[in-house]
Amino acid sequence: MIPVNTPLLEGNEKKYLEECIETGWISSEGPFVSRFEDEFASYIGRDHGVSVTNGTAALEAAVCALELPKNSEVIVPSFTIISCASAILRNGLTPVPVDCDIKTFNSRAAHFEAAITENTSAIMVVHIYGLPCEMDDILTLAKKYNLKIIEDAAEVIGQDYKGRRCGTFGDVSTFSFYPNKHITTGEGGMVVTDNKHLAERLRSLRNLCFKPEKRFVHEELGWNFRMTNLQAALGLAQLEQVESFVAKKRNIGDAYNKRLASVDGIALPEAETDFAKNIYWVYSIVLDPALGMKAKFVMDRLAEHKIGTRPFFYPLHKQPVLQSHLGSGQICSNSEMLSEFGFYLPSGLGLKDDDIAFVCEKLIEVLGQ
Repeated sequence: MIPVNTPLLEGNEKKYLEECIETGWISSEGPFVSRFEDEFASYIGRDHGVSVTNGTAALEAAVCALELPKNSEVIVPSFTIISCASAILRNGLTPVPVDCDIKTFNSRAAHFEAAITENTSAIMVVHIYGLPCEMDDILTLAKKYNLKIIEDAAEVIGQDYKGRRCGTFGDVSTFSFYPNKHITTGEGGMVVTDNKHLAERLRSLRNLCFKPEKRFVHEELGWNFRMTNLQAALGLAQLEQVESFVAKKRNIGDAYNKRLASVDGIALPEAETDFAKNIYWVYSIVLDPALGMKAKFVMDRLAEHKIGTRPFFYPLHKQPVLQSHLGSGQICSNSEMLSEFGFYLPSGLGLKDDDIAFVCEKLIEVLGQ
């Protein structure tokens, strides 16, 4: 089996985990937590890092920390994971889905602006699959309408936009450390910000809103979103290798590009834009509808050869559970098309050259059918 993702754990992961066990520091009180927070925030270029249990928790805490007006609207890409919408809804806000660019998969300033109303309080920017959003126009838009920016940078750890690190553009910016991300803690996430007040609020929210002077007297409901010392130890070891991980991801993308460049009927991921080179968080394929095949058909055939794949996101505006909760967005035809005809190939850090060759061989064979 060639899984869709295999992480690499070849640095100091074992050493740091053994230190946790030997010292007994396995809870969220351990010293690796603050070390990981500080070093990750420094790597991204932010003043504060607040670790949490996963990327979904990072989004929920980030939205809550901003204290946006209840029932106000947050504009969000339709082409993204449901965690983005659930974080908005669970904070008493209304998600307004908008479409994306067909080539980069990212929503642009024009998509966001078309959905702005007098009730809009924030924009949730999500960098999709390895290329960053075009942030200059989005920042100008947010300033024009006095909107907060929540930046989901989970899929672009180590990516830059015009030389500036992704994760530095939001009032709050979030990351996930799930095993398929560029660095992993197994499960885990982080919120980064330059605002000291927001950082303090985030630390309170992730810790049940305990008060130092009256620990068990609560004035606000928070969550137990605390990252453990074990997770942070793993994350710190991964962070030490992040530049080599980014380089390996780009090598994987280049290897696929060379083998698939001449194959008809598929659109390969954009290698670069005017403002960034693809970091290939995943290696995406979009089928030409004229082939007469949808993504599921090709994925099922590849599975017969024991090749793991994943479908693209199912659009938020079509999610059954969200139908009665969404604000009035726009027609999201690109998101719908990508959902039907897009999927991604094995592209984890543990992928070998022989695996890439085999995957490409079988993909070409299936497309020929």
